[in-house]
Amino acid sequence: MTRGATGASHPRLDDLLELRHQAHSLGIASHHLVNSAFAGVYASVFRGQGLNFEEVREYREGDDIRNMDWKVTARTNKPHLKVYREERERSVVLCVDHGPHMFFGTRNCFKSVQAARAAALLGWAANSRHDRVGGLLFGDAEAGLQHFPPTKDRRALWRLLSELANPSRRAQQGVDCLQLTLQRAERGTGTGALIFVIADFNRAIAGLDKALGQLCQKHAVVVIPVDDPADRELPAMGHVLFRDAQGELIEIDTDDAVGRAAYASGWQQRREALRQLCNRLNMTLIPISTEEDVHLSLMQGLRRRARVRMRQ
Repeated sequence: MTRGATGASHPRLDDLLELRHQAHSLGIASHHLVNSAFAGVYASVFRGQGLNFEEVREYREGDDIRNMDWKVTARTNKPHLKVYREERERSVVLCVDHGPHMFFGTRNCFKSVQAARAAALLGWAANSRHDRVGGLLFGDAEAGLQHFPPTKDRRALWRLLSELANPSRRAQQGVDCLQLTLQRAERGTGTGALIFVIADFNRAIAGLDKALGQLCQKHAVVVIPVDDPADRELPAMGHVLFRDAQGELIEIDTDDAVGRAAYASGWQQRREALRQLCNRLNMTLIPISTEEDVHLSLMQGLRRRARVRMRQ
C-alpha cells in the first residue's frame, strides 16, 4: 500500500547528527546527552556481553555490590568483589530497511524517517560506548545491498546516516533481500557482534528462521519492526485506489467490515509469529511506530529487556 502520508520521506542529516547531543525524555524536549541517558540504558542491557573477567579484589567504598564475590568473601571474612574489564572492540551493525514500502506513513512521519532516527540513536549510543559501528542498507533494487563495515571512528556511521537522509536515494523499485542481508551480516561480522534489524516486518516470516537462527548462533540480535497504525487497522475511507507491490492499481472497499476484520487479523497473526520466533531464538523485539516518539519507544523496549535479563 503506498497511499500518501504527512511529513517528509527522508530525515534531515542535521537532525540525525543532532541526536548525538539531544534526546527526548518522556516526550518533553530536553538537552540530555545521548551518552548519559539513552546510551546508559543501552549499555546496561547489551554491554554485559562485552565484559571480560579481570580479577577479584577487596571491596572499596563506592563499588557496585552486585559484583560481590560471596564465596571469597565468606572464605576470607572480608568483602571481595569481581572486577570486569569492558571490551572496546565489539561491532554493532545496523541493518536498515530502505525499500519503497518504507516511504509510507499515516501519522507524523514516514516509516523511513523513524527507521533512520532509530539507527541514529542506536549508532550514537554504541559509538559513545567505544563500539565499532557499521551497517547494511537493503530493499532498494537500484542501489542494491549497501555495506558499511564497522569502524572505530564515526566514518561508517556517518556514511550510513548520509545515505538514509539522501532524498535522491528514494527507492522506486524494491527487492526482498532481507534474508540475503541477514546472511551478509552473519558472514561479514566477527563473532560476538550486536546486530539491529530495523525493518518493515509486516510480512510473512517464513524462510527467515534459518537465516536468523544462524545469525543468533554467533551474535546478539535485536529485531525492531517499524509500524504504522494503518498496518494494524485499515481506515474506513470508502472505495480507495492503492498500488500493490508490483505497481498495479487495485480498488479496495475500506468500509467493508469483513475485509477490515480480516486485515486486522492478518496483521496480528504476522506479529505473533514474529514474537514467537524472537522468543524461540532469544532475540530482543522492540517495535517502534510512526505515531510514537522513537526515542521513548526504544528506551521502553530496552528497559523491558533489562527487566527480563534480571529475572533470568
